[in-house]
Amino acid sequence: MNYDQSWMGYGWIGGLEAGAISLAVGFVLYLLFHRLGRRNGWSDARQMGWAYFLALVLTGRVDVGNLFYFNYAQLQSLQLLQAKLAEVHDPDGIGTRVMCELLGAAVGVFLAWLLCGVHWRRD
Repeated sequence: MNYDQSWMGYGWIGGLEAGAISLAVGFVLYLLFHRLGRRNGWSDARQMGWAYFLALVLTGRVDVGNLFYFNYAQLQSLQLLQAKLAEVHDPDGIGTRVMCELLGAAVGVFLAWLLCGVHWRRD
């Protein structure tokens, strides 16, 4: 996340908070893309896809980047590892936060899709 995480909790609490933020962003972005897509004749899949992708970029890019970095980067020294870990809010719960961000964005987009469409209503 590209904002101050010092107020967030640790472990599952922090993951649920990050997921809630992703849910809200995904919800709002789908509403925006739905409005834009109706004008341009986009399908529901295109609207959902762009909203989900942008929600992940906006809310989860730092956590996903850190998760990827810690798994695949060549950390040459203990000092470098300590410096990189000091920059992360909750290094033990980074996987939980990423999972909750992925699920939160998906649920937010899905709820907005249900709200905007008449997919569940009978004609």
